Amino acid sequence: MYRIAALLYPQALATSITLPLEILRAASQMAQVRNRRAPGVELMLAAPSQDKIALFGGITLAPDINCSDLDALDLLIVPAIWRNPQSVVRKAQSWLGVLPRVAGSGASICAVGTGACLLAEAGMLDHRPATTHWNYMDTFARRYPAVRLKPRHLITQSDKLYCVGSVNSIADMMVHIVEGWYGEGIARAVENQFSPEIRRPFRAAAYQTGSDTSHHDELIIEAQQWLRDTLPDKPAISQLAKQLGISGRTLNRRFHQATGLSPRDWLQQLRVSVAKELLRHSNLSLSEVAWQVGVSDVSHFGKLFREHVGMTPGSYREAVRGKLFAPASA
Repeated sequence: MYRIAALLYPQALATSITLPLEILRAASQMAQVRNRRAPGVELMLAAPSQDKIALFGGITLAPDINCSDLDALDLLIVPAIWRNPQSVVRKAQSWLGVLPRVAGSGASICAVGTGACLLAEAGMLDHRPATTHWNYMDTFARRYPAVRLKPRHLITQSDKLYCVGSVNSIADMMVHIVEGWYGEGIARAVENQFSPEIRRPFRAAAYQTGSDTSHHDELIIEAQQWLRDTLPDKPAISQLAKQLGISGRTLNRRFHQATGLSPRDWLQQLRVSVAKELLRHSNLSLSEVAWQVGVSDVSHFGKLFREHVGMTPGSYREAVRGKLFAPASA
């Protein structure tokens, strides 16, 4: 049995609590449909008192347990805080000691958006990589200078401490947790059920940049568009440098500054992303999908896909087109 708790406090965003809990519950149910011996999940809401908590948006939730009584957890979720988090941080001083105690017991902790401020305030992120909501990056950096803030990263991990930059990213994070608990097949099915548009799994999002619009280097935006436009023609990075009128060294330097990746790595991720869409939404054969993304050798395409997604293209197509829940009689 996996034990998961989410903290409750005023100004918390309900979606950063309910979405991860629902994903984990669904994963557990599907795993048990396939294997009745698969572990279930116990979900709890925790707060400093037994009083109901009014979250942002007017939703009121009642805690199941006092946060001081949390023990033997597998995962603790620290939800996102709406707007300036400092009022919540100030009021949390009386119970912040719960966080390092829970972490010390071996639990994973995932802070969503500005929920990372609570981990930072407790000193748990000192000299560790972390991220937070983009709108609070500068203030976070000033207030917590000992934290190794990663402003380009959607997800950070340091041992069992995770930070995700937004509520949208928590879905990617939970799919990663599901994969570790229940395996790749359950993770892909849950991903497809809850968020078919997820294109960047944990391995791709963690410690890397966000979308192409997260930088403002017009030359590199042009480079990225050229790679997209010429993808079926097997674009070469040397061709790209000539197309832009710059040296290969300059291209590599500026591309990495803008995206956190080399041009070649970004191109490989583009190939996998387009391949996933074709596998989801077309009946093209695997060799045709490989050709569409600029890979002539289907075995090389399969190896590339497995490296990024963790499963073969055929298995991925089967998973994303399958049903999440089998009939109860199964």
